[in-house]
Amino acid sequence: MAATMLEKKIAFDSSWNSFLHFSFHRNMTNKMHWIILLLLAISRKCWCEDGHEMEEFLKREYSLSKPYQGIGSSSSSHWELMGDAMITTDHVRLTPDMQSKQGAVWSRIPCFLRDWELQVHFKIHGQGKKNLNGDGLAVWYSKERMQTGPVFGNQDMFTGLGVFVDTYPNEEKHLERIFPYVLAMVGNGSLTYDHERDGRPTELGGCTAVVRNLQHDTFLFIRYVRRRLTVMIDVDGQHEWKDCLDIPGVHLPQGYYFGASAITGDLSDNHDLISMKLYQLTVLRSKEEEEQAAKDDEITIPSVDNIELLQGDVVEGKMSGVALFFTVLFSLLGCIVLVIIGLALYSHWSENSRKRFY
Repeated sequence: MAATMLEKKIAFDSSWNSFLHFSFHRNMTNKMHWIILLLLAISRKCWCEDGHEMEEFLKREYSLSKPYQGIGSSSSSHWELMGDAMITTDHVRLTPDMQSKQGAVWSRIPCFLRDWELQVHFKIHGQGKKNLNGDGLAVWYSKERMQTGPVFGNQDMFTGLGVFVDTYPNEEKHLERIFPYVLAMVGNGSLTYDHERDGRPTELGGCTAVVRNLQHDTFLFIRYVRRRLTVMIDVDGQHEWKDCLDIPGVHLPQGYYFGASAITGDLSDNHDLISMKLYQLTVLRSKEEEEQAAKDDEITIPSVDNIELLQGDVVEGKMSGVALFFTVLFSLLGCIVLVIIGLALYSHWSENSRKRFY
């Protein structure tokens, strides 16, 4: 009997130890699983446009997301509100759907990353019908911060990069461009954004993006790597990025601030910012590329290589009206001259014909 009890105890202890070992192994596996997922969320691998491999690291000090605890007026806050902007549980509302409002949110920490990627989750909606809404929002990487002004709620003649989601066409002749429209501009502190022409004289490129009053999420993607600026959009609810513009030779200094702003005028919309997530990009460079990148780190004024070629279509569009006028004018003059010559020749021929009969 004692032997039987002993055997049962041994069997029980063995089963219990096996259970503890299994539980411990399962708990460790679950912990490792979550650790791996966390690392994957923070660090991801992707590829540059030129095929170079790079890694992404989420930089929380430059990012803005729910529950927006980093926004405030204290010196320890990472972000600061301005104007009519306000925080809700679901978003940062840059402007309400009311006339003559402007608001912004700006990072307090200057960014000294060489290569980066910014993903912006936003929403634009309101009561106005098509082309009876405005004016749009902007995402900034700028030397100046917390400045009010006419360029989507920020100052004109800014220094840095502005990516605009323009929802209202100011130029009367806009048949070749469908709004809302996303465009980018690099300012050097002296360039003016032309509202009357919807920023065309200084834009680097852009694309149509139907973003108003949608039931699904809308995103803006801005990547700056190896002096190349890429903007993509995800506004169709398909969870895939679509090309908007891709410009090489863009030189942006380090130490600027990220921000977002919006403005309304006689027409209005709700401009909501849901999140801004900044990723540091670690790019493999050759020795020559590293030396060139070190030189670029010393630049102080933003610039774009071959800016005249990029804006050639805009200049051509600006001259098309004048060219058309002179084309029509000279065509009419040419027709008049041909008619006069024709009449003169006919008169001369008629005179000669009469003389032959006498």
